[in-house]
Amino acid sequence: MFTELKNKMTHYEVLFTGTLTNTIVHPREIYYEAIKNKAASIVVVHNHPSGDPSPSMDDNKLTKVLKETGKIMGIPLLDHLIIGNGAYYSYAEADIDNW
Repeated sequence: MFTELKNKMTHYEVLFTGTLTNTIVHPREIYYEAIKNKAASIVVVHNHPSGDPSPSMDDNKLTKVLKETGKIMGIPLLDHLIIGNGAYYSYAEADIDNW
């Protein structure tokens, strides 16, 4: 999701589709779309087909890279949400290491 200055969603796009167990995500493609759509910030959302929304080590690594990229690009990552089985995990709500 891409947002404008008041964090109102302005654009939603599926960027990656994975298999049952994994997908390849690169920050370059995410931020390319953010720049193309003149986003002020982004929220990344993905699902866990297992139904367990707990973040994996890969989720943690990706979130860290996206957050750092956002700082450099001036397009902050507001949150990374993982959904599954009617539940969700929010990095912003978890405030891990001051998110």
